[in-house]
Amino acid sequence: MVLKSKVLIIGGTGYLGKRLVKASLEQGHETYVLRRPEIGVDIEKIQLLLSFKKQGARLVTGSFNDHRSLVEALKQVDVVICAVSGVHFRSHQILLQLKLVDAIKEAGNIKRFLPSEFGTDPARMADALEPGRVSFDDKMVVRKAIEDAGIPFTYVSANCFAGYFVGGLCQPGHILPSKESVLLLEDGNKKSIFVDEDDIAAYTIRTIDDPRTCNKTVYIRPSENILSQREVVELWEKLIGKQLEKSSLSDQDFLNIVKGQGYAEQVGLTHYYHVFYEGCLANFEIGDDAEEACALYPDIKYTKVEDYLKQYL
Repeated sequence: MVLKSKVLIIGGTGYLGKRLVKASLEQGHETYVLRRPEIGVDIEKIQLLLSFKKQGARLVTGSFNDHRSLVEALKQVDVVICAVSGVHFRSHQILLQLKLVDAIKEAGNIKRFLPSEFGTDPARMADALEPGRVSFDDKMVVRKAIEDAGIPFTYVSANCFAGYFVGGLCQPGHILPSKESVLLLEDGNKKSIFVDEDDIAAYTIRTIDDPRTCNKTVYIRPSENILSQREVVELWEKLIGKQLEKSSLSDQDFLNIVKGQGYAEQVGLTHYYHVFYEGCLANFEIGDDAEEACALYPDIKYTKVEDYLKQYL
């Protein structure tokens, strides 16, 4: 019986973080969740933390503003997973992880660090548009710090979160599917990759004790969820038994709309551009220096887009 690593999850009350806590507990890891005093009187986050405790997680106090507290928290575990937000319409905290890298260096006992990634692989986005590229640039700064420090890592590239992209039929600003109409980005035929957030968490936790994923990028590419926007729309049409009225937005018109938005919106929309106008998630083969999660863990039965859409009926 291999002893499972003790895991510390940072950002455990967040959108993906709470799923990572659940998956870590379900997969039998001794699970620690960082409780940051900065939460203050955010009652929903406090109650979420207390619910984790009830499920068997241990709460450990620590703050990015208190180096000593981070080091002490890290000394209790083997693996750190950071899920602080990197999307600007929530909060963009990616570079805070540099403080975590310093604490990991000092603690000296961490066998694996999974920084906050979980989206498009930033190493492939050197030509990304402003201002959206800040997300990728910041993640690359963190990667460089991790690698320079010689900290063993796994980078998880989980592509499109189903909740944000499938629900709204890949339309920016929508998270529920219309039964009347849909706006196609260009012709809607560029392939993308959609993953249920609970599945992202399950695959992520599986990587942490796997020697095959050490110092590698792990892409989550469920073969049946490599679909174009048009194919997602067709699955929805099949479920509701009718055709949606379709209009189309050219890449130039899309970029013109982006220019008129606020900064946080521009960041998110330029990511949409790379995914749905350029097809940046599915237009490359995974090389020998990376792994694919569904191939590594075929026993995980992932949610297919078609089944994900049924909850909206």
